[in-house]
Amino acid sequence: MNEHENQALKNVKYFPYWLDSDKAPMPEPQLQGSIQADLLIVGGGFTGLWAAIIAKEKTPDKNVVLIEANTIAFGASGRPGAIVSTSVMHGLHIASEIFPEDLETLERLGQENLNEFKNALDRYNIDCDMEWSGELTVAVGPSGMPMVNDEYELHKQFGHEVEIFDEVGVQSQLNSPLFSGGFWSKKDSGTLHPAKLAWGLKKAAISLGVRIYEHSALKTMNDNGTTLTVSTEHGEVQANRVLLCTNAFAAGHKNIRRRVALIRDRIVMSEPLSDEQMNRIGWQNRQGVYDTRTQLNYMRLTKDNRILFGGRLDYFYAGNPDPSIDRTPKPYLRLVEAFFKTFPQLHDVKFTHAWSGPIGLTTRMAVHFQSYYQGKALYVGGYSGFGVSSSRFGADFGLAKLMDEERPELKLAFADTQPNWIPPEPFRYIGSKITMYALDTADEKGGWRVWWLKLVDKMGFPLSWTPEDD
Repeated sequence: MNEHENQALKNVKYFPYWLDSDKAPMPEPQLQGSIQADLLIVGGGFTGLWAAIIAKEKTPDKNVVLIEANTIAFGASGRPGAIVSTSVMHGLHIASEIFPEDLETLERLGQENLNEFKNALDRYNIDCDMEWSGELTVAVGPSGMPMVNDEYELHKQFGHEVEIFDEVGVQSQLNSPLFSGGFWSKKDSGTLHPAKLAWGLKKAAISLGVRIYEHSALKTMNDNGTTLTVSTEHGEVQANRVLLCTNAFAAGHKNIRRRVALIRDRIVMSEPLSDEQMNRIGWQNRQGVYDTRTQLNYMRLTKDNRILFGGRLDYFYAGNPDPSIDRTPKPYLRLVEAFFKTFPQLHDVKFTHAWSGPIGLTTRMAVHFQSYYQGKALYVGGYSGFGVSSSRFGADFGLAKLMDEERPELKLAFADTQPNWIPPEPFRYIGSKITMYALDTADEKGGWRVWWLKLVDKMGFPLSWTPEDD
């Protein structure tokens, strides 16, 4: 059992492919001693880096400091599938469920955000292997077509350039016996190398005068009345405002986790495919791909034609951020099995990297804001995926809220309300394990699993796809 999958993982490295590079910049020094800042940013992922750049571009003389507990992009920013789109709320489907009255505005903001994202890549000459190849949503079996049709109509309604496919059409785009149809959103979406993006943003921030300190984890934060003092192991920062860009790690205040659960996502990366192997599957248009399985899988190509394949969620008691089992083959076997079911013609492919890590799940599955210390500190996070481009949006609006800017959009529900409270342990663990099991087995076994997932959806967790009744 699982012999083929075990062999495919035989020589795998349990580390993010994106970060496994000799191109990684040297880390900045640790914070030593006491310094002051107008704005302190905690967290060196995409949100923190974008926030630093946006703050300095708006006010060049602002004293901006960024501290990172490990190295730049160590967290979710160094691990994603890195499919970029205009969505700022985890896709149109989720946004239409949660913010139907704000959807038109969110679509406009998403377009503006992606335009600024593109402009920054050009302005700072960031080479991150960007391919504007679009997104392909594929139906796994005929039961997935209603979802595809609904998404297609929603995208068309908001002016996206889309093309819908039947079974023959979708397999001409990407040849898998599982795919019964799909639609291609052709414009303003694609794929990139996330670590190269983070390293480019780091260089840009430093060029603007941002002081970055790595291996400088936040230990305590104290309110001085008009300022906050943030302490690290060897130093401290006295800051007028603090932006907490800590996503799943939720550092900065004990109450953040009341609305954020640390869920683990898993990814495998194949060896580079030969031209002959690429011909077996097609994929000439190189789209980033999402499927309609209840336990959703996503996939994309790298510049050298590796296939990234991800999507197995899990949860560990109390949100353990680094369980040792995730550095063994066992958690990846079902993911690799799903890969070979999707692409049986790639039976001879092996995997070079496998990795896992926490994403910040909320009942919105999208970025939100939590204010602390009478408004002097603000948490920005909870992307739950889809965060590579929406992190810039989160940084922009997080800064606007923190600095009390006058923007009419800040009065809309996405900015002015918060996701629902999530039960504490042990209820969080019990509920998550039942949900993960239901996600894994609903497509094959149905029954109570379908009803459970519908209940979870009604409780406020908008699942990407909700399975149909038997």
